[in-house]
Amino acid sequence: MSSEPIPHLFDSIGTGARVAVLGAGSWGTALASVLAAHGHSISLWARDKSLVDQILSDHENRQYLPGAPLSSAVHPTHELSEALNGADVVVFAVPSGATRQIAREAAAWLGIDTLLISAGKGLEDTTGLRMSQVMEDTIPGVTPRVVVLSGPNLAVEVGRRAPTASVAASTNIAAARAVQRLFLGDPNPTFRVYTGRDVVGVELGGAIKNCIAIGAGILEGVGFGDNSRAAYMTRGLAEAVRLGAAQGAQMDTFLGLSGVGDLIATGGSKLSRNYRVGYAMGLGRPLAEILSELGQVAEGVPTTKVLCDLADSCGVEIPLCAALHAVLFEGRPIRDMIQQLMIRPPKEESSKV
Repeated sequence: MSSEPIPHLFDSIGTGARVAVLGAGSWGTALASVLAAHGHSISLWARDKSLVDQILSDHENRQYLPGAPLSSAVHPTHELSEALNGADVVVFAVPSGATRQIAREAAAWLGIDTLLISAGKGLEDTTGLRMSQVMEDTIPGVTPRVVVLSGPNLAVEVGRRAPTASVAASTNIAAARAVQRLFLGDPNPTFRVYTGRDVVGVELGGAIKNCIAIGAGILEGVGFGDNSRAAYMTRGLAEAVRLGAAQGAQMDTFLGLSGVGDLIATGGSKLSRNYRVGYAMGLGRPLAEILSELGQVAEGVPTTKVLCDLADSCGVEIPLCAALHAVLFEGRPIRDMIQQLMIRPPKEESSKV
Protein backbone atom coordinates (compact mmCIF):
# COMPACT_ATOMS: atom_id res chain seq x y z
CA MET A 1 0.00 0.00 0.00
CA SER A 2 1.32 3.42 -0.96
CA SER A 3 2.31 5.78 1.83
CA GLU A 4 1.55 8.83 -0.32
CA PRO A 5 -1.63 10.77 0.47
CA ILE A 6 -4.46 10.77 -2.03
CA PRO A 7 -4.77 14.05 -4.05
CA HIS A 8 -7.25 16.50 -2.48
CA LEU A 9 -7.29 14.17 0.51
CA PHE A 10 -8.07 16.87 3.04
CA ASP A 11 -10.88 18.60 1.17
CA SER A 12 -13.52 16.70 3.13
CA ILE A 13 -12.17 17.59 6.57
CA GLY A 14 -14.53 20.00 8.28
CA THR A 15 -17.29 19.92 10.88
CA GLY A 16 -17.94 16.45 12.26
CA ALA A 17 -14.40 15.11 12.07
CA ARG A 18 -13.18 12.38 14.38
CA VAL A 19 -10.20 13.82 16.23
CA ALA A 20 -7.79 12.04 18.55
CA VAL A 21 -5.94 14.32 20.95
CA LEU A 22 -2.88 12.56 22.37
CA GLY A 23 -1.93 14.05 25.70
CA ALA A 24 -4.35 15.12 28.43
CA GLY A 25 -2.21 17.81 30.01
CA SER A 26 -3.45 21.39 30.10
CA TRP A 27 -2.77 22.07 26.41
CA GLY A 28 -4.20 18.83 25.06
CA THR A 29 -7.30 19.20 27.23
CA ALA A 30 -7.81 22.81 26.13
CA LEU A 31 -7.55 21.83 22.46
CA ALA A 32 -9.97 18.96 23.00
CA SER A 33 -12.47 21.38 24.55
CA VAL A 34 -12.18 23.88 21.70
CA LEU A 35 -12.41 21.24 18.97
CA ALA A 36 -15.48 19.71 20.61
CA ALA A 37 -17.14 23.13 20.52
CA HIS A 38 -16.52 23.17 16.78
CA GLY A 39 -18.67 20.10 16.23
CA HIS A 40 -16.06 17.34 16.26
CA SER A 41 -16.03 14.04 18.12
CA ILE A 42 -12.94 13.97 20.33
CA SER A 43 -10.97 11.09 21.83
CA LEU A 44 -8.71 12.47 24.56
CA TRP A 45 -5.91 10.03 25.33
CA ALA A 46 -3.86 9.88 28.52
CA ARG A 47 -1.50 7.12 29.57
CA ASP A 48 -2.58 7.53 33.20
CA LYS A 49 -5.79 5.53 33.76
CA SER A 50 -6.54 7.31 37.03
CA LEU A 51 -6.55 10.66 35.20
CA VAL A 52 -8.91 9.25 32.57
CA ASP A 53 -11.22 7.92 35.28
CA GLN A 54 -11.26 11.31 37.00
CA ILE A 55 -12.13 13.13 33.75
CA LEU A 56 -14.86 10.59 33.00
CA SER A 57 -16.31 11.07 36.47
CA ASP A 58 -16.15 14.86 36.67
CA HIS A 59 -16.27 15.91 32.98
CA GLU A 60 -13.32 18.14 33.81
CA ASN A 61 -9.56 17.70 34.01
CA ARG A 62 -9.13 18.78 37.62
CA GLN A 63 -5.42 17.99 37.65
CA TYR A 64 -4.28 19.99 34.64
CA LEU A 65 -7.11 22.30 33.58
CA PRO A 66 -9.49 22.88 36.50
CA GLY A 67 -12.48 25.12 35.94
CA ALA A 68 -12.93 24.20 32.26
CA PRO A 69 -15.83 21.72 31.94
CA LEU A 70 -15.63 19.25 29.05
CA SER A 71 -18.59 18.52 26.82
CA SER A 72 -19.99 15.07 26.15
CA ALA A 73 -18.26 15.18 22.76
CA VAL A 74 -14.92 14.60 24.54
CA HIS A 75 -14.29 10.91 25.23
CA PRO A 76 -11.31 10.24 27.53
CA THR A 77 -9.44 6.96 27.18
CA HIS A 78 -6.15 5.40 28.26
CA GLU A 79 -6.15 2.95 25.33
CA LEU A 80 -4.13 4.40 22.46
CA SER A 81 -5.71 2.08 19.91
CA GLU A 82 -9.18 3.16 21.00
CA ALA A 83 -8.30 6.84 20.64
CA LEU A 84 -6.80 6.38 17.18
CA ASN A 85 -9.27 3.94 15.68
CA GLY A 86 -11.03 5.69 12.79
CA ALA A 87 -9.51 9.10 13.53
CA ASP A 88 -9.50 11.61 10.68
CA VAL A 89 -7.13 13.89 12.57
CA VAL A 90 -4.57 13.17 15.30
CA VAL A 91 -3.25 15.97 17.51
CA PHE A 92 0.09 15.33 19.24
CA ALA A 93 -0.03 17.42 22.44
CA VAL A 94 2.56 15.51 24.47
CA PRO A 95 5.86 16.88 25.83
CA SER A 96 8.73 16.97 23.35
CA GLY A 97 10.58 14.23 25.21
CA ALA A 98 7.66 11.83 24.71
CA THR A 99 6.79 12.61 21.09
CA ARG A 100 9.05 10.00 19.48
CA GLN A 101 7.77 7.17 21.66
CA ILE A 102 4.11 8.13 21.24
CA ALA A 103 4.51 8.57 17.48
CA ARG A 104 6.15 5.16 17.24
CA GLU A 105 3.32 3.55 19.21
CA ALA A 106 0.67 5.38 17.20
CA ALA A 107 2.11 4.62 13.75
CA ALA A 108 0.43 1.22 13.45
CA TRP A 109 -3.02 2.79 13.89
CA LEU A 110 -2.63 5.68 11.46
CA GLY A 111 -4.10 5.49 7.97
CA ILE A 112 -2.43 7.00 4.92
CA ASP A 113 -5.14 9.66 4.95
CA THR A 114 -4.82 10.69 8.61
CA LEU A 115 -4.02 14.37 9.13
CA LEU A 116 -1.45 14.91 11.89
CA ILE A 117 -1.14 18.06 13.97
CA SER A 118 2.01 18.71 16.01
CA ALA A 119 0.96 20.98 18.87
CA GLY A 120 4.05 20.59 21.07
CA LYS A 121 6.59 23.38 21.51
CA GLY A 122 10.06 22.03 22.02
CA LEU A 123 13.07 20.31 20.53
CA GLU A 124 14.08 16.71 21.09
CA ASP A 125 16.88 16.81 23.63
CA THR A 126 18.85 13.86 22.23
CA THR A 127 18.80 14.92 18.55
CA GLY A 128 17.90 18.61 18.40
CA LEU A 129 15.08 17.78 15.99
CA ARG A 130 11.89 19.79 15.80
CA MET A 131 8.69 17.88 16.59
CA SER A 132 7.60 17.62 12.95
CA GLN A 133 11.02 16.16 12.16
CA VAL A 134 10.62 13.60 14.95
CA MET A 135 7.28 12.56 13.48
CA GLU A 136 8.78 12.35 9.99
CA ASP A 137 11.63 10.30 11.38
CA THR A 138 9.22 7.90 13.06
CA ILE A 139 6.18 7.56 10.78
CA PRO A 140 6.94 6.59 7.14
CA GLY A 141 5.67 8.94 4.42
CA VAL A 142 4.05 11.36 6.82
CA THR A 143 5.57 14.69 5.70
CA PRO A 144 2.68 15.94 3.49
CA ARG A 145 0.22 15.23 6.29
CA VAL A 146 1.98 17.04 9.15
CA VAL A 147 0.83 20.47 10.30
CA VAL A 148 2.42 22.38 13.17
CA LEU A 149 0.14 24.51 15.36
CA SER A 150 1.66 27.31 17.40
CA GLY A 151 1.00 30.79 18.71
CA PRO A 152 0.20 32.76 21.88
CA ASN A 153 -1.93 29.94 23.24
CA LEU A 154 -1.82 29.78 27.03
CA ALA A 155 -3.87 26.68 27.81
CA VAL A 156 -5.82 28.16 30.72
CA GLU A 157 -7.09 31.01 28.58
CA VAL A 158 -7.88 28.71 25.66
CA GLY A 159 -9.79 26.45 28.07
CA ARG A 160 -11.93 29.31 29.34
CA ARG A 161 -12.61 30.38 25.75
CA ALA A 162 -10.75 33.68 25.74
CA PRO A 163 -10.30 35.01 22.15
CA THR A 164 -7.11 33.40 20.84
CA ALA A 165 -5.22 33.19 17.53
CA SER A 166 -2.77 30.59 16.26
CA VAL A 167 -0.99 29.60 13.06
CA ALA A 168 -1.15 26.23 11.29
CA ALA A 169 1.93 25.73 9.12
CA SER A 170 2.78 22.95 6.69
CA THR A 171 4.85 22.37 3.59
CA ASN A 172 1.51 21.17 2.17
CA ILE A 173 -0.77 24.21 2.24
CA ALA A 174 -3.83 22.00 1.67
CA ALA A 175 -3.10 20.28 4.98
CA ALA A 176 -2.71 23.63 6.76
CA ARG A 177 -6.02 24.82 5.37
CA ALA A 178 -7.69 21.61 6.53
CA VAL A 179 -6.54 22.36 10.08
CA GLN A 180 -7.86 25.90 9.69
CA ARG A 181 -11.26 24.46 8.70
CA LEU A 182 -11.29 22.28 11.81
CA PHE A 183 -11.66 25.44 13.87
CA LEU A 184 -14.51 26.84 11.79
CA GLY A 185 -18.16 26.16 12.50
CA ASP A 186 -18.47 27.29 16.09
CA PRO A 187 -21.30 29.87 16.24
CA ASN A 188 -19.29 31.71 18.92
CA PRO A 189 -15.69 31.14 17.78
CA THR A 190 -12.84 31.94 20.16
CA PHE A 191 -9.90 30.19 18.45
CA ARG A 192 -8.89 31.80 15.14
CA VAL A 193 -6.36 29.95 12.98
CA TYR A 194 -4.17 31.44 10.25
CA THR A 195 -2.20 29.33 7.77
CA GLY A 196 1.48 29.41 6.90
CA ARG A 197 4.18 27.48 5.06
CA ASP A 198 7.28 28.21 7.18
CA VAL A 199 7.30 25.09 9.34
CA VAL A 200 10.87 25.69 10.51
CA GLY A 201 10.18 29.24 11.68
CA VAL A 202 6.90 28.38 13.40
CA GLU A 203 8.44 25.49 15.33
CA LEU A 204 11.64 27.31 16.27
CA GLY A 205 9.67 30.36 17.41
CA GLY A 206 7.52 28.20 19.66
CA ALA A 207 10.56 26.46 21.11
CA ILE A 208 12.88 29.41 21.62
CA LYS A 209 10.26 31.62 23.28
CA ASN A 210 10.09 29.11 26.14
CA CYS A 211 13.74 29.77 26.93
CA ILE A 212 13.29 33.53 26.66
CA ALA A 213 10.27 33.31 28.97
CA ILE A 214 12.42 31.65 31.66
CA GLY A 215 14.91 34.50 31.44
CA ALA A 216 12.14 37.08 31.56
CA GLY A 217 10.75 35.42 34.67
CA ILE A 218 14.18 35.43 36.30
CA LEU A 219 14.52 39.17 35.75
CA GLU A 220 11.09 39.78 37.25
CA GLY A 221 11.86 37.57 40.25
CA VAL A 222 15.14 39.35 40.88
CA GLY A 223 13.22 42.61 40.90
CA PHE A 224 14.64 44.38 37.86
CA GLY A 225 11.25 45.21 36.37
CA ASP A 226 9.86 46.00 32.95
CA ASN A 227 12.88 47.70 31.34
CA SER A 228 15.06 44.67 31.88
CA ARG A 229 12.39 42.20 30.83
CA ALA A 230 11.55 44.12 27.65
CA ALA A 231 15.22 44.36 26.68
CA TYR A 232 15.76 40.66 27.33
CA MET A 233 12.71 39.62 25.31
CA THR A 234 13.61 41.88 22.39
CA ARG A 235 17.21 40.77 22.16
CA GLY A 236 16.10 37.18 22.71
CA LEU A 237 13.87 37.55 19.68
CA ALA A 238 16.90 38.75 17.71
CA GLU A 239 18.68 35.54 18.71
CA ALA A 240 15.69 33.53 17.53
CA VAL A 241 15.78 35.27 14.16
CA ARG A 242 19.52 34.61 13.73
CA LEU A 243 19.22 30.96 14.63
CA GLY A 244 16.08 30.57 12.55
CA ALA A 245 17.75 32.08 9.49
CA ALA A 246 20.62 29.63 9.86
CA GLN A 247 18.08 26.80 9.85
CA GLY A 248 16.24 28.10 6.78
CA ALA A 249 13.37 29.93 8.48
CA GLN A 250 11.88 33.20 7.26
CA MET A 251 12.40 36.33 9.36
CA ASP A 252 8.77 37.44 8.94
CA THR A 253 7.60 34.34 10.77
CA PHE A 254 9.26 35.53 13.97
CA LEU A 255 7.30 38.78 13.74
CA GLY A 256 4.02 36.84 13.67
CA LEU A 257 1.86 34.83 16.04
CA SER A 258 4.32 31.98 16.55
CA GLY A 259 7.21 34.38 17.20
CA VAL A 260 6.68 37.72 18.88
CA GLY A 261 3.03 36.88 19.59
CA ASP A 262 3.89 33.78 21.59
CA LEU A 263 6.77 35.60 23.26
CA ILE A 264 4.47 38.38 24.49
CA ALA A 265 2.08 35.84 25.97
CA THR A 266 4.68 33.71 27.73
CA GLY A 267 7.30 36.29 28.62
CA GLY A 268 5.18 38.06 31.21
CA SER A 269 2.37 35.78 32.28
CA LYS A 270 2.20 33.75 35.45
CA LEU A 271 0.05 31.32 33.46
CA SER A 272 3.23 30.35 31.61
CA ARG A 273 5.07 27.44 33.21
CA ASN A 274 8.40 28.65 31.81
CA TYR A 275 7.89 32.16 33.16
CA ARG A 276 6.98 30.74 36.58
CA VAL A 277 10.13 28.61 36.63
CA GLY A 278 12.25 31.68 35.92
CA TYR A 279 10.39 33.83 38.43
CA ALA A 280 10.95 31.29 41.19
CA MET A 281 14.65 31.06 40.30
CA GLY A 282 14.87 34.84 40.47
CA LEU A 283 13.53 34.60 44.01
CA GLY A 284 16.43 32.31 44.83
CA ARG A 285 14.78 28.88 44.74
CA PRO A 286 16.68 25.88 43.32
CA LEU A 287 15.67 24.61 39.90
CA ALA A 288 15.13 20.99 40.95
CA GLU A 289 12.69 22.02 43.66
CA ILE A 290 10.78 24.30 41.28
CA LEU A 291 10.41 21.61 38.62
CA SER A 292 9.30 19.05 41.20
CA GLU A 293 6.50 21.33 42.41
CA LEU A 294 5.45 22.34 38.90
CA GLY A 295 3.97 18.95 38.07
CA GLN A 296 4.20 19.52 34.30
CA VAL A 297 7.04 19.88 31.82
CA ALA A 298 8.58 23.34 31.40
CA GLU A 299 9.88 22.86 27.86
CA GLY A 300 12.26 25.80 28.04
CA VAL A 301 14.57 24.00 30.46
CA PRO A 302 15.66 21.10 28.21
CA THR A 303 15.27 23.27 25.10
CA THR A 304 17.94 25.67 26.37
CA LYS A 305 20.51 22.88 26.21
CA VAL A 306 19.46 21.90 22.71
CA LEU A 307 19.47 25.48 21.44
CA CYS A 308 23.01 26.11 22.64
CA ASP A 309 24.23 22.94 20.93
CA LEU A 310 22.34 23.85 17.76
CA ALA A 311 23.76 27.37 17.73
CA ASP A 312 27.30 26.05 18.22
CA SER A 313 26.88 23.62 15.34
CA CYS A 314 25.87 26.36 12.90
CA GLY A 315 28.11 29.14 14.24
CA VAL A 316 25.35 31.42 15.53
CA GLU A 317 25.93 33.61 18.57
CA ILE A 318 23.11 33.47 21.16
CA PRO A 319 24.57 35.13 24.28
CA LEU A 320 21.28 35.42 26.17
CA CYS A 321 20.48 31.74 25.77
CA ALA A 322 24.08 30.92 26.66
CA ALA A 323 23.76 32.97 29.84
CA LEU A 324 20.52 31.19 30.69
CA HIS A 325 22.28 27.85 30.14
CA ALA A 326 24.99 28.92 32.59
CA VAL A 327 22.38 29.76 35.22
CA LEU A 328 20.26 26.64 34.71
CA PHE A 329 22.94 24.00 34.34
CA GLU A 330 26.31 25.40 35.42
CA GLY A 331 25.40 26.95 38.75
CA ARG A 332 26.41 30.47 37.71
CA PRO A 333 24.91 33.27 39.85
CA ILE A 334 22.10 35.15 38.12
CA ARG A 335 23.46 38.64 38.83
CA ASP A 336 26.93 37.68 37.59
CA MET A 337 25.53 36.51 34.26
CA ILE A 338 23.42 39.65 33.89
CA GLN A 339 26.54 41.74 34.48
CA GLN A 340 28.43 39.70 31.87
CA LEU A 341 25.70 40.44 29.34
CA MET A 342 25.77 44.16 30.12
CA ILE A 343 29.55 44.50 29.57
CA ARG A 344 29.63 42.72 26.21
CA PRO A 345 31.28 44.72 23.39
CA PRO A 346 29.05 47.42 21.87
CA LYS A 347 26.84 46.32 18.97
CA GLU A 348 24.47 47.73 16.41
CA GLU A 349 20.83 46.93 17.09
CA SER A 350 20.09 44.32 14.45
CA SER A 351 18.90 40.75 14.45
CA LYS A 352 21.94 39.98 12.30
CA VAL A 353 24.58 41.03 14.85
